[in-house]
Amino acid sequence: MRKGVLYSSCGTAAHRTAAAIAVASLLLASCGGGGSSPSPAATPPPSPTPTTVYTAPAQEALTLADVQRIMAQGVAEAKASQRPAVIAVVDRVGNVLGIFRMTGSPQNLTVASAPDGSKRDIQGMVIPAEGGAIAKAITGAYLSSGGNAFSSRTASQIVQQHFPPAPNAAGLESGPLFGVQFSQLPCSDLAARFLANGGPTALIGPKRSPLGLSADAGGFPLYKNGVLVGGVGVMADGVYDFDPDITDFEGLDEEYIALAATFGFEAPESIRANRITVDGTSLRYSDAVPAQLKSNPANAPAYSTIIGVEGSLAPVRDYVDLSLRAGVAYGTEQSGIRRATSAEFNNPDAFILTDGLGRNRYPIRGGTDGGAVAQPLTEAEVRAVLEEAFKIMSRARGQIRQPLDSRAQVSISVVDTYGNVLGIVRAPDAPIFGIDVSLQKARTATFFSNPLAAQELGAAIQPEVGQFVQRLRDFLGDPTALTGKVAFSDRANGNLSRPYFPDGEVGRPNGPLSRPISQFNPFSTGLQTALIKPNVDEHVAYLKLDVPIDTPPRCTKLLDITPMHNRLANGIQIFPGSVPIYRGTTLVGGIGISGDGIDQDDMISFLGLANGGKRVGTIGHAPPEMRADRVVVRLPDSREVRLRYVNCPFAPFLDSNDQNVCQGI
Repeated sequence: MRKGVLYSSCGTAAHRTAAAIAVASLLLASCGGGGSSPSPAATPPPSPTPTTVYTAPAQEALTLADVQRIMAQGVAEAKASQRPAVIAVVDRVGNVLGIFRMTGSPQNLTVASAPDGSKRDIQGMVIPAEGGAIAKAITGAYLSSGGNAFSSRTASQIVQQHFPPAPNAAGLESGPLFGVQFSQLPCSDLAARFLANGGPTALIGPKRSPLGLSADAGGFPLYKNGVLVGGVGVMADGVYDFDPDITDFEGLDEEYIALAATFGFEAPESIRANRITVDGTSLRYSDAVPAQLKSNPANAPAYSTIIGVEGSLAPVRDYVDLSLRAGVAYGTEQSGIRRATSAEFNNPDAFILTDGLGRNRYPIRGGTDGGAVAQPLTEAEVRAVLEEAFKIMSRARGQIRQPLDSRAQVSISVVDTYGNVLGIVRAPDAPIFGIDVSLQKARTATFFSNPLAAQELGAAIQPEVGQFVQRLRDFLGDPTALTGKVAFSDRANGNLSRPYFPDGEVGRPNGPLSRPISQFNPFSTGLQTALIKPNVDEHVAYLKLDVPIDTPPRCTKLLDITPMHNRLANGIQIFPGSVPIYRGTTLVGGIGISGDGIDQDDMISFLGLANGGKRVGTIGHAPPEMRADRVVVRLPDSREVRLRYVNCPFAPFLDSNDQNVCQGI
C-alpha cells in the first residue's frame, strides 16, 4: 500500500544495539524521500580540476616459486593434521594459478541443506571439491584490498540473517553484505573465463567463481610486501557450509591448512577483519591460531619433493589446466584492470577494466535502448553521473578500511534499461568483488523499476520465479506491483528479500522475495537464487564433464532483450547501493556502487546521480512520490512499516562536517 510521507530522517545511527533500533529505522523515512522536508536541495560543490588523492597499489605479483611455496606449506599442515586437502591459489583478479589435490582428499563437496532439511537452489548440491577451493580462494582475494583483509570466515559473518550471527543475536538486522555470496557467478557476463588456448588474454580478469563468493571457512587473502596479490582456498571435509555462531571458535582443519599456506604471505595485522568494526561489532578474520598449527610452515618441504608423492595437480575445466603459473600484477594491462587514460576518464585516480590489448571493456557511451525509451541516456549524461559519483567517493570517509579516516574506494557502474553497461570506473584499490556487484546493483534497481518487470519474471522458464511476483503483490496489497509505478532502490528491494520482515524481527513472516526462515540459509535466499539456479546447474554439470557445453554468459533464464543478453545478465543483488535514473517520470537507467560500507555505497549512488543530474539538467532521481519509501506495508498485527530508499551516513565527508547530506534531494 502507498501512503503519504512520514517524517524523513537521513543517516543511520553509529550502532545497532537492539532489535528495537532496527525496527525503528524501518519506520523512519529513508534519505531521498523527504517531500515534506524543509531542507533545501543540496548544491553540488564546485568542480575544480581533479587531482590525485589516492595511492595506487604497487604492482606486485605471485611468482611461480611463491605459488609452489604456498601449496607446499598447506600440504605440510594437511599431512600433519591427517586431513588430505584440495588447495587452490588465485591471483588478485581471480586467475587460478594452480590446484593441488592430495591423495585421499574428498572428490566432491556437498552444500549445506536448509534447517528443515530441504534442498532448494544450491542447497544440497554436490560438485567437485576443486570448485569450493577456488571459491574460497577468490573470496579471500576479492573481498580484500590494501585497506582491509577479509577471509571466507568474514564473509560468513556478513551474509547471514542476523548480524553478528549467533543464538543471542535474534532480533538484529541481517548482515551488511547479505546476498553478496551470489556475485562473481560462473554465468556472469562481466566475469572473464579462462581458456587454455586464449593466448595473451587468457589471464585477463576479473575471473568468475564456480560458486560465487564463499561463506565456508578456509579461504584467506595473500599479501606480498604488504600488497594484496591473491588468495588461497582449502577444501578438506567435503562439507560446504557456514558458521552460524560467532560466539565460539571452530578450530577447523581446513582453516588451519589455509592459514599455514599463507605463511610469508600473511595479511598485515593492522588491516585484518578483526581490526574493522561494523555497527559496533568487530568482524572475524580467523578461528585458527598460528601457535596451534601442527606443522611449522617455515620448515615445509620443497614443492619438488611433494608433487607426485603427496598428490598431484588437478585441472578444472575452463579454470586451470595441469600446470602452475605465476600471477599477474594488478594494475597492469595484463591483469584486465588498469589506470584510465585522460581520454577514457577525466579523473587521474580512475581505474577501468580492459581487454588486455589496450581497449577499455566498458567505455562511456549513451543508452542502447532507443527501442524502448524515447530519449535514452546520452554519453554526456552518463559521463556526468560517473564523474560526480567518483567525486563523492573521493571525499567520503571509508567504513571498512584501515587506517581510520581512509577514503572510501568503490566500483561504479551505470546501465540503461536493457541492463547494458554504459560505463564502469573504480578507485585504484577498491575490492575486486565490487565490480560485478556494482553492476548487479545497477541492473537490479533498473529492472525492478521497469514497467516490464512483472511480465518478464512471469515469463521465466522456472515457474517459481513468476510466483514471486504474486507473493510480492499480495504482501504489498498492490495487484499492479512491478509495473513501473514505483522506483525501487536496492535497499528497498533488500527490505523485501529478508527471511524476516521487518528485517531481523524473529517471529515475523519472511519478505515476499525471500525464503521462509525454515527453508533459508546463505545458499538459498529466495528470488535471487531461484533466478540463477538453472545456470549454476548447467555449470556444475559442465565441471563434472557430464555435458560438453558450459552455461552461457548471461545469468537467469529471462527473455533476451537483445541477442544473447537479458536485463539481469549477472544476476540480482539484494543489499544497498543503487538507485534508478529517471528523465522526469521515465526510467532511463540505473547506477550501482559497491566496495565500502552499505551506507557509503548508498550515498555515493544517491548524491552521484543528484549532482550529475544537476550538472546536465536533464536527468535525476525519480520524483519523491514514485520512490519506494512511499510504500507502506501493513503487518498482520496492523502495524505499518515503510520501505527504505537509501540511508546515508552522518558526517560522511573528510573535507567537511556536513550532516544529513542526502536530506531534501
